[in-house]
Amino acid sequence: MGHRKHSAPRRGSLAFRPRARARSMLPRVRTWPAVKSEKPTLLGFPVFKAGTIHVITQDDRERTPNFGKPLFNPASVLAAPELLVSGVRLYGWRSGYEVSLGEARENPAASLSSIQLEKVRRVAAVCSVVPREVGLSQKRPIVMEIGVSGGDVKAQLEYVSGLLGKKVRFSDVFKAGMYVDVLGITKGQGFEGPVTRFGVKRKQHKSRKSVRAIGVLGPWHPAAVMYTAPRAGQMGFHQRTESGKRIIMVGNAKDNPITPSGGFLHFGEVKGEYAVLRGSVPGPARRFALVRYPARTRITRQVAPQVIEVSTRVQAR
Repeated sequence: MGHRKHSAPRRGSLAFRPRARARSMLPRVRTWPAVKSEKPTLLGFPVFKAGTIHVITQDDRERTPNFGKPLFNPASVLAAPELLVSGVRLYGWRSGYEVSLGEARENPAASLSSIQLEKVRRVAAVCSVVPREVGLSQKRPIVMEIGVSGGDVKAQLEYVSGLLGKKVRFSDVFKAGMYVDVLGITKGQGFEGPVTRFGVKRKQHKSRKSVRAIGVLGPWHPAAVMYTAPRAGQMGFHQRTESGKRIIMVGNAKDNPITPSGGFLHFGEVKGEYAVLRGSVPGPARRFALVRYPARTRITRQVAPQVIEVSTRVQAR
């Protein structure tokens, strides 16, 4: 639309580029935050999205008019199978890059004795989960690396060494009331045009041969299409990080069932341990996600919210 007389805001955010399909179903963790505590701990836990419910809690925000009154919370239920710790990995810094210094599957004290702890920059645990434990069909375990923080490097190495061959539960890492980040792959929408993908306006009737295409690709010079021009392409199936999610409750299906009557849509019954997070979680039902310690939030309060009611009604099919 080269005849425009007035300026207009651009359509579509430039924050998520390129808008391409994720390379893997497992989200890539680029940052493991540092936890200021004397006791080391794992910084993440793998989960599977089961579905959404609503939870009514007592509002504990003291500076709001709704303080002390019932609060409606849309929430996501995450099935959390037990995590098996199978190895420890040490990272160091070399020529401006982070490199692996060594890895041990058993007896880390002897296998990593030649590595100087002064050169170790980060300690990570090699862990795995089995999707079939939460009712999914996949038998092959999902292996990933989870960061460790808290204390010094020696304490972190001893902490992971003590967990080798053992299983860790979600409640051992996260508690109700904590704020966390959730990393996942969003639901795929396929190939979409610029109107749906970026939110550009449809052109006027009979103004061009096309109605749902952009008016102009760019200026005459430079004689190239800039990356900021909204184009058709992949929509959805991107990696996203939802930050500042509060854990409403953590429980076990045997002691406190959470599955609605008829089961969660496209998932079924939640077995074993689960977590309920306030708000939405990226991806459809049965999609893998990673709950991580918050990387940016400054909220240090970790008081478990008072739950008044949890919905267990039949979902519409």
